Amino acid sequence: MTCAIAQINSTVGDFSRNTSKIVDYACRAKEAGAALVLFPELAICGYPPMDLLDQDIFTELNIRAVRDLQRRLPQGIACAVGYVNRNTSQQGKSLVNAYGVIKDGALVFEQTKTLLPTYDVFDEARNFEPARCWQPFELEGERIGFAICEDVWRETETPGTRYACDPVSRLLDSGITMLAIPSASPYYQSKHTARIALAERIASRGGIPIVYINAVGANDSIIFDGRSFILSENTIKNAKPFEEDLLISGGPPPPRTRPLLLTEFDILENALVMGVREYMAKCGFTRCHLGLSGGIDSALVAYLAVQAVGAENVTSFSMPSRFSSQGSKDDAKALAENLGCRYETLPIEGVFTAFLTALEGVFEGRPFDLAEENLQARVRGSLMMAYSNKFNSMLLTTGNKSELAMGYCTLYGDMNGALCPIGDLFKTEVFALCEHINGKARAAGGGAIIPQEILDKPPSAELRPNQKDQDSLPPYDVLDEILKFYLFQNLSAGEIMAKLSRPSTVLSAPIDRELVSGIIKTVARAEFKRRQAPPVLKVSPRAFGMGRRMPIARHLYET
Repeated sequence: MTCAIAQINSTVGDFSRNTSKIVDYACRAKEAGAALVLFPELAICGYPPMDLLDQDIFTELNIRAVRDLQRRLPQGIACAVGYVNRNTSQQGKSLVNAYGVIKDGALVFEQTKTLLPTYDVFDEARNFEPARCWQPFELEGERIGFAICEDVWRETETPGTRYACDPVSRLLDSGITMLAIPSASPYYQSKHTARIALAERIASRGGIPIVYINAVGANDSIIFDGRSFILSENTIKNAKPFEEDLLISGGPPPPRTRPLLLTEFDILENALVMGVREYMAKCGFTRCHLGLSGGIDSALVAYLAVQAVGAENVTSFSMPSRFSSQGSKDDAKALAENLGCRYETLPIEGVFTAFLTALEGVFEGRPFDLAEENLQARVRGSLMMAYSNKFNSMLLTTGNKSELAMGYCTLYGDMNGALCPIGDLFKTEVFALCEHINGKARAAGGGAIIPQEILDKPPSAELRPNQKDQDSLPPYDVLDEILKFYLFQNLSAGEIMAKLSRPSTVLSAPIDRELVSGIIKTVARAEFKRRQAPPVLKVSPRAFGMGRRMPIARHLYET
């Protein structure tokens, strides 16, 4: 049987556009000779719907969309699609995460999701009732089982998950000849490798082909990389990464019309670019702007923005103060010229001086300190928000994960904005990605896009004379190593020290218990800032925001 994967980009709540896209791809699949076309999890309403599920009209529009598809989908092809439906049983939650098959105008089959994740960015058990039965769908001699996204991840050792039910085993026991896995599986680095390994284990257990249907696009912080695939008899056929695609089973693989993404850095760049583009488009923005300090973080965000929406739609601002070095001002201008985006200068000295004058009475007799440093950041933040209001331009913030972790950022200042594109990249990863971007440019016969001076100089906020990040933070390679253990593995100070005592990569500074405990304390105390930060684009197993929900007011026991 010939089947097709329709890897589409759904917008949460846009039922009209989503269903029109489903009809279009179904017609294309039929023209290609497919007997079955498979769409991602919750393709009708978009993923994640979150607390829109509390609104009864949201569920009603899902059901209406299914009825609309029954009328509009082409005859002679079975179309499998995900949506929200009502729970018809007399117990449990009122809704289910459903996956149904429409054929020749009728809804002929429905399977609901069994395993409802509540870890990381997921909160499905809050709204959905799990499945209690699992039956195959029969079509042209095939017995097709549907395991919806998390239903197959029981095969892994995901931290914090223990599932009593095994829907894949139930389906295999029922004699399925093919397993379809409709998913809205978020991207993070190396996630696709885990999906392939998972499918291979199931294929080996059951001796059956696996069809993995993944969403593509981005909604809020979550990026869907697509990369759906068909795994059969030790061969694999892949859909495109980060693009809508129609993948047909059987026949030779499609010709390679463009270079493959060869490295994780290429994939990471594509994920971030798509995340910016999708967030802007789905929030109704066509242009964006940011402060360009001459540092590496704002340089990377500016590059990503230009790749996402074009240089003509990006405006960068230099906002020098009395402490801004000439080198930083020159580097910011050189970067904007390399990118081809608009570059403006808004000096903040006059506004900063006015603030100091207004405060001189209450600040009298006190030395220049953090208060005056943060005033500069808040002046800049106010100017950037004024531009956003005047020109309907989305403000991008430029903080990285290391800074957000340590609270090395200013509320209502450099944290102002609608999206933080690199807020899930540690500082060491920012450097590595920038080096990769420049390496690609040089390999293509050009020069460095991000001026080498930006990569070479010590990072600095330039809010006081001769300031360096390392005045307030440990070396970034040391800091990031400790943060990875604390944020990703939830280890205490003692457990981190035990990990670091083993032979490992040589770091730039020694690590002791006091340093580790101090970092953990600082991360915890900065939680109130992150609660007020714009969303970050999730590219790691655990991002700030939706993926790490911590109390602000608490006792610190980890040290």
